[in-house]
Amino acid sequence: MRTSLRLFAAASLVLLAPACQKPGESDASAEDGPPTVALIMKSLANEFFKTMTEGAEAHRAAHAGEYRLIVNGIRNETDLAAQVDLVEQMVSRGVDAIVIAPADSKALVPALRRAARAGVAVVNIDNQLDREALAEAGIEIPFVGPDNREGARLVGEAVAAQLSGGDQVAIIEGVTTAFNGIQRRLGFEDAAKAAGLQVVSTQSGNWEMERANTIAAALLSEHPELRAILCANDSMALGAAAAVRAAGRAGEVLIAGFDHISAIRPLLDDGSVLATADQHGDRLAVYGIEAALQILAGEAAPEDRKTPVDLIAR
Repeated sequence: MRTSLRLFAAASLVLLAPACQKPGESDASAEDGPPTVALIMKSLANEFFKTMTEGAEAHRAAHAGEYRLIVNGIRNETDLAAQVDLVEQMVSRGVDAIVIAPADSKALVPALRRAARAGVAVVNIDNQLDREALAEAGIEIPFVGPDNREGARLVGEAVAAQLSGGDQVAIIEGVTTAFNGIQRRLGFEDAAKAAGLQVVSTQSGNWEMERANTIAAALLSEHPELRAILCANDSMALGAAAAVRAAGRAGEVLIAGFDHISAIRPLLDDGSVLATADQHGDRLAVYGIEAALQILAGEAAPEDRKTPVDLIAR
């Protein structure tokens, strides 16, 4: 099973190789022509960001001549230094705007402050930057993204509806310094508390399938009465579902995720995963790009925008 998990991750990396510049486009530093927008995402091993890339590229194609697009991302969710370096690179290349899904809600703020001070329009998507850190840096960056706590609560409620008060559940959360990871954990906890469920363990899977698989295997061994594992993204849900199958407890331990990536859909169909949340990754970057273009057109910086998140259940 570990081999198949590694193969899945490798395939994702191939599909999501960084598109640093589109064929036929001039360098971002050119003074003439349409503005250049840099999309900086998180882990290239996560299918969610492949979907985000496809949505952004489709939007650019539909608005040919209106703006250039540079797409970048990092190799894994915890490679903060690489994402900071990408921000610096994009500023050096002379992009007009940066639309970023930060890997950490605080660590990216200094680099984004330098970008803003260099005259680059910055829009935050997916994972919200820490408001206190932004205030301390003296900058305002609009956020475009879903209410992750609400989405996770909906998923948790779908799981709770299949359980009874007192049943044991565990949470595999994302990166603990990421705002969206924190909010999803809180949403799961909200649902568990309301239903009287017992949360016996909360551990970080760093958004990664392999790590979640290892954590889930240990949880199943340590908590034989465990009835559900709530995962803060679908990559981790895939890993947890594999652990449940390997332990011979399929159908006995419920699995939930978040993101509604294509790889999770067969598991929803066969019942291996009970529920997930769709935050419409194909549109998230587009919303951010549209906000950036609005700023570049001389309009006032947009207010934070709450985007849709929908429960997807079997």
